[in-house]
Amino acid sequence: MKNVRGINPEMKKKLYYLIVGIAAVFLLAIPGPIFAAYSRVITFGADLTRAQKTMLAAEFGVNLAQSTVPVVDVTNSEERKYLEGLVPDNVIGNRAISSALVEMLPVSEGIRVETRNITWVTTNMYANAMATARVKDARVSVAAPFPVSGTAALTGIFKAFEQATGKSLGDRSKRVANEELVRTGNLGREIGKDNAAKLIMLVKERVVAEGAKDPQKIRQIIINVAGDLNITLNNRQIDEITTLMQRIGGLNLEARDLTSQLSELRAEVERTITKRPELKGLLQRLLDALSRLIEQIRSLVLGKG
Repeated sequence: MKNVRGINPEMKKKLYYLIVGIAAVFLLAIPGPIFAAYSRVITFGADLTRAQKTMLAAEFGVNLAQSTVPVVDVTNSEERKYLEGLVPDNVIGNRAISSALVEMLPVSEGIRVETRNITWVTTNMYANAMATARVKDARVSVAAPFPVSGTAALTGIFKAFEQATGKSLGDRSKRVANEELVRTGNLGREIGKDNAAKLIMLVKERVVAEGAKDPQKIRQIIINVAGDLNITLNNRQIDEITTLMQRIGGLNLEARDLTSQLSELRAEVERTITKRPELKGLLQRLLDALSRLIEQIRSLVLGKG
């Protein structure tokens, strides 16, 4: 076998690009954090009693007296930091109640959410907002000792995820994610929560995948996706979604991350196609176009396009 020194410059160049390409493929295949400081973290509303915390921990499958699972509290002032201006003061209240268990999952497992005693925020709304804040590969259980809206729990989820991974999500991302949660909920009052969550997910994926920044282009994406889902939006709703998507676009998210993390919500969209044959052609074209766009981006990154 010839010594490496005997390889001609052209061959060295090809080997270099081959190694870089293999490394890029490996890195692209890892959509979430590789290591976690903790596998599970509990976040409690700071105004819960000790008995309520013990009860909720038991529901999460944790015995506080014996467990080493880290526990962090979230105060009302922390909740207000991200919700003020988005939610009326009387809705935020002056107590922190809702709590969550965040459990880290293997890479590529995506986001999984379940709730109990959460009356306003749906599991899909939480998942959508979490993906926007770059939460990855986590199973989240949100609960309260009595019925609450659940708008404040997202702050606790982010705090627990940061504790688990040792990484900050950033105030800007968390602020935009909270805005997405609230605006999706408000839209859900008018078009249905499931419709709102699916609409926001698909619009967000298109905006991020296409790098759409221009408000008119974003508006057209919204109109097209709403039409494909057979959802009628008025100008006010389109304007509000456009403003939200401009902020989301400024976060420089990766389309492949959104797709991999929101697999459960995407499965719901596909079930919608199955149940409503009249949507199959339109929605399938939308999903196929998005998949092709993501693959084009991947190819460009790998130097194949």
